[in-house]
Amino acid sequence: MDRTASISRTTSETDIAVTLNLDGSGCSDIDTGIGFFDHMLRSFAKHGFFDLTVQVKGDLEVDCHHTIEDTGIVLGEAIKKAVGDKKGIRRYGSFALPMDETLVLTALDLSGRPYLCFDADFTVDRVGEFDTEMVREFFYAISYSCGMNLHIRQLAGQNNHHIIEAIFKSFAKALDEATGYDPRIKDVLSTKGTL
Repeated sequence: MDRTASISRTTSETDIAVTLNLDGSGCSDIDTGIGFFDHMLRSFAKHGFFDLTVQVKGDLEVDCHHTIEDTGIVLGEAIKKAVGDKKGIRRYGSFALPMDETLVLTALDLSGRPYLCFDADFTVDRVGEFDTEMVREFFYAISYSCGMNLHIRQLAGQNNHHIIEAIFKSFAKALDEATGYDPRIKDVLSTKGTL
């Protein structure tokens, strides 16, 4: 079964094209115009074993907000489309990821019901050209466009680069688990019979 999705979205603020293969090997081709964001998306692909292409032209002369938020919207839509009918997948995923002094826990449910609980503390306004307040906005956009219940919690950490990178990697590992197949699951993992 091919679990690949290609989504494009064009507005007056951004022009975005994303291709995602949930059953990839971690290959990526990323160009958002924001170096640190590119680094985070490459980390997401590598640690989730997703093949990911992201091409973005955004209004960076304004700031990074529209580029990052809209990329989250499109990536969330790509995840939703690639997962398909959700038959046979684990549905739930969680991962506690250490990175030097940092520890981040991500837990998610591909329930079809969007919700974000985000608990992380940043002590600087930006890392490179990436505004730290946009981390929450990015994952909010993913959770709502995908229909994902998503909890992200920083358990330890001081270095803002480490905290953000641990969030992206932890999310990747949790999503890889949730989208993985379990041979015991014959339909969808729900007493309702649908997700």
